[in-house]
Amino acid sequence: MRVTILQPSYLPWLGFFEQMSRSDKFVLLDDVQYTRRDWRNRNRIRVGEGWAWLTVPVLQKSRFTQSLLETRIDNSVSWRKKHLQSLRLHYCKSPYFENYFPRCEQLYAKDWEFLFDLCLETIRLLQEEIGIETPLLRSSEMKISGTKTERLLSICRELGATHYLSGESASDYISEKDFSSQGIELEYQHYEHPVYPQRYPGFVPHLSAIDLLFNCGKQSLGILKQAEPIRCP
Repeated sequence: MRVTILQPSYLPWLGFFEQMSRSDKFVLLDDVQYTRRDWRNRNRIRVGEGWAWLTVPVLQKSRFTQSLLETRIDNSVSWRKKHLQSLRLHYCKSPYFENYFPRCEQLYAKDWEFLFDLCLETIRLLQEEIGIETPLLRSSEMKISGTKTERLLSICRELGATHYLSGESASDYISEKDFSSQGIELEYQHYEHPVYPQRYPGFVPHLSAIDLLFNCGKQSLGILKQAEPIRCP
């Protein structure tokens, strides 16, 4: 039983879904403090000059105490129209634009109040279209306790995990001893970003996975997992 636990993001990148594809259960750590200038409310897409942010404006009552679940979107800004227009402008000539853009239109047609709900919808959209069947769970809906590493261990115990797959950057604060003492093997993702055809010349890595879908369609899962040759148009 391999479990991954990650904070949700807006239109996450390839590595997020590569971890998901390797897991038996994937937990969204949604009941944590909202972090500013992070990936919770923004991500990057490909543009002619390289890359550009798609940022969801949020209302912040207190940057020190506000949780992700409490974080509301600032809808006084016309961000939905801007994001949809940016996707249309920069991907309309991509090979699989027509396959996925209608679903993007449906997403941005909704009135979103809370950031987490939007993040969850973008995660589900990308997961389904990429073709990953791993069950999604939410930490806020689980009977867990503790903070930091103990919270991760509590989730793993709740799910009967034998393996915990973590992002490589977590090695700075996670101890293998903490997990082995619970009979859980700690694994780290060492992700080598694949190169695939993009709309504009050159290749820019670490973008939202929507870039991969628009350019490579149904081949996206194999490319993301680096399990098959890249033969996109």
